Amino acid sequence: MDPHTQHLFEMLTKAQGYIFPNELDLQWGILIVIYPFITGLVAGAFILASLERVFNVKELKPTYQIALLCALSFLLVATLPLISHLSQPQRAYEIMITPNGSSAMAVFGFVYLWYLMVVLLLEIWFDYRGSMVVWSKDKKGIMKWVYRILTLGLSDISPKTLQWDKKLGYFITIIGIPSAFILHGYVGFIFGSIKANPWWSTPLMPIIFLFSAMVSGIALVMLIYMAVSYFRKQPVDMKVMDTIGRYLFFILILDFTLEGLDQIHRIYEAEESFEIIKLLVSGKLYLTLFISQGLFGTIIPLVILAFLQYYRRAISVRRTLYLIVSILVLIGVYSMRWNVVIGGQLFSKSFSGFTSFKLGLIGLDGTLMAAFWLVLPLGILAFLLWLLPPWKMVGAND
Repeated sequence: MDPHTQHLFEMLTKAQGYIFPNELDLQWGILIVIYPFITGLVAGAFILASLERVFNVKELKPTYQIALLCALSFLLVATLPLISHLSQPQRAYEIMITPNGSSAMAVFGFVYLWYLMVVLLLEIWFDYRGSMVVWSKDKKGIMKWVYRILTLGLSDISPKTLQWDKKLGYFITIIGIPSAFILHGYVGFIFGSIKANPWWSTPLMPIIFLFSAMVSGIALVMLIYMAVSYFRKQPVDMKVMDTIGRYLFFILILDFTLEGLDQIHRIYEAEESFEIIKLLVSGKLYLTLFISQGLFGTIIPLVILAFLQYYRRAISVRRTLYLIVSILVLIGVYSMRWNVVIGGQLFSKSFSGFTSFKLGLIGLDGTLMAAFWLVLPLGILAFLLWLLPPWKMVGAND
């Protein structure tokens, strides 16, 4: 048997019922799962930072710069899973030089650049400019020149100039809030606008993506804040943890409600695709939808967070529970992305059959590549925290 025939035979053994030949292989794999997951972390982390900057939630001040640097680290990597998924990745830049208003992905490229260049980089620069000027004078050797370059030659740190930095940073944060909503809401729009797929085609898809992004970003900042405190051998401020946990609790309720409404709406309409979707969620997606996303990623965190709203005793117990919640929420949101991207491709447009998806270990669309794109932002974040330590900023203890 020649390799092509053998491959076709293996693919046919994965199919159940009637499925079109071009649906045997999934076009979007795990890298397309990673893409909305990472962009969601970016939007959620920035929105948490804006609570301190714009809405004056002082308890979150220790996490403000951490959240911004976290958002920048993941945003720098957000498009790389998409690029590595392309058959011609060297041509990826063409999406920016040949704008096409009718292409959802082409428009996303400009949304991404706006958020990266205008919002995040400028806000971080205005926040750190005064500190970088001081560091450029205090440091020796190459780091002295690194900080001097980062100041872009603007070395004025008079009170009036620093006040202008603060005002401009505040203004950019205000712009950044709707930008963060657009960034990840647009990712949901890309999926929701594909009318040919009933699993994706719902008006609630952008909103569901947005709230799940907020949930995942807040959980990530909570986890990073605990990790930074551990490595710095500093005690975790439980007022900070309780405040983050409270916002996570309320937004998780909203996210759970929206997803529940979406499912109730599907059940009530019971369109022609309902039966195949019912078989899908009760079969191939049972573990990732009901167990991973529903139970471990939503119900258990909600119960723990509700308990922590009243439990104020043993700090070690509360800290451990917050750690568990943050990890479970991230697992749940990742499972949601998996269910949307992979689950939406498992049933045929004939509504009469299923295909299967087997995740490989190596290759451009394998587990190791996906793990690399998830770990890389953490490495970038560690570098940024070393280069721009929030705890060493001028006036950090004010």
